[in-house]
Amino acid sequence: MRSSHFLEVITMTLLAGCLLALSPGLQADDPAAQAAASVPAPIMLTPQEVFRDSGDGAVRMTVLEGDPGKANVLYTFRTELPDHFMIPPHFHPADEHITIISGTFNMGMGDHFDQTKTKAMPAGSFAVMPKGCHHFAWTEGKTIIQVHAIGPWGMTFVNPQDHPCFMKDIKQ
Repeated sequence: MRSSHFLEVITMTLLAGCLLALSPGLQADDPAAQAAASVPAPIMLTPQEVFRDSGDGAVRMTVLEGDPGKANVLYTFRTELPDHFMIPPHFHPADEHITIISGTFNMGMGDHFDQTKTKAMPAGSFAVMPKGCHHFAWTEGKTIIQVHAIGPWGMTFVNPQDHPCFMKDIKQ
C-alpha cells in the first residue's frame, strides 16, 4: 500500500501535467511541444523525444499535435501511467480514440468502478469511446496510451467526488 502523501504528490503531478499540456505556452526546448505548436510542419518524434525520463514513476502527458483545448481541431497526446493506476468513471465531450502503446489498459463501462468488469487491452489494442459514454480504466504495468480526437478535450467524472482523488492505488 502506498502512502497518502505519495498519492497526493502523484495527483498534483498529474493535474500539473494536464495543465501544462493544455497550456498554449508550451516549453520552447521540448521537441514534442515544438511539434504541437507548429502543426502545419511535419512532425517526427522518437520515443525519447516524446517523454523526457524523470525517473520518478509519475504520470506524464505530452501533446504530440494540435491543441486539445481548441474546438474543431485534431489533437493527439500520449500519457504514461504507472502500474495499478486507476481512472474513475468519467466521460468526454467528444469521441475519444485510444491506442495502447505499451502495458495493459483495462477498460470497463458504467457509472461504478469495478475492476472485475474490465476488458484487458494489451499493447497494440485500439478503442473508441463515444461522446458521453461512461467508462473507467486501470493499468497493469507501466502503460502508455495515445489519445486522438477532435477538440476540445475534456473529462467529466461521473461522481464529482472522484475528481480530487484521481490517483488511487487499486491494491489498497
